[in-house]
Amino acid sequence: MNKPISIMPCLDMQNGRVVKGVHFVDIRDAGDPVECAKAYCRAGADELALLDITATVENRPTMLEVVKNVAKAATIPFTVGGGVRDVASAAEVMDAGADKVSVSSAAFRTPEIIPAMVAEFGPEKITVAIDVDVNESLPSGYEVYVDGGRTATGADAIEWAKKVDSYGVSVILPTSKAGDGAKTGYDLPVIKAMAEACSATIVASGGAGTLEHFYEAVEAGATVLLAASVFHFHMIDIQELKDYLRGRGVQVMS
Repeated sequence: MNKPISIMPCLDMQNGRVVKGVHFVDIRDAGDPVECAKAYCRAGADELALLDITATVENRPTMLEVVKNVAKAATIPFTVGGGVRDVASAAEVMDAGADKVSVSSAAFRTPEIIPAMVAEFGPEKITVAIDVDVNESLPSGYEVYVDGGRTATGADAIEWAKKVDSYGVSVILPTSKAGDGAKTGYDLPVIKAMAEACSATIVASGGAGTLEHFYEAVEAGATVLLAASVFHFHMIDIQELKDYLRGRGVQVMS
């Protein structure tokens, strides 16, 4: 592994609060975003994700005030997603203090915004998130979902990842709808297939429940390990995770 593994807690946002669900539903409160961001910076996280999980379905922009407040508190890079629809909305989010933006539903519906964002901000600033679920009728066995996992598209997830990769984005973030919040392990076939098909960094997201799950994701080809529940509710400590991965021979960020 040439690139060190980074640990990325994810702050799912709803109504200005950090929340966490299971399979994208059954939402429960997990705290104040600024306090969570400060805590993760102190705990040794390498980067943060801040996702406004209802912005797209509510047809509204990202909560920029929250982004500004987190930017003031955070000492590590953070990516903001949810409600990013085009170059202009991405610029607003970055002007508010985000280091990177993540785009999902809008990217699928209007793919031309991906190369436009890459050209405007640089590939290292753009993450494309892909929500997936099993559909054995498709070639890869996985289907793309949009609208926060609510809407099936009929599109093959691996083919869409390849198209995204061809636009030159630096990061692809697949989240398994079945794995989300379930703590049963990442969807390893999705990670492996995307890692093999794409040159972009692949983020493991959706399903971490044990230390072993993180190592399995690394073995499958992920270089960023994203999780929420296990960190928010103190089931796994970030330094504990880093020590565990180092013990398994994995190079991690300091």
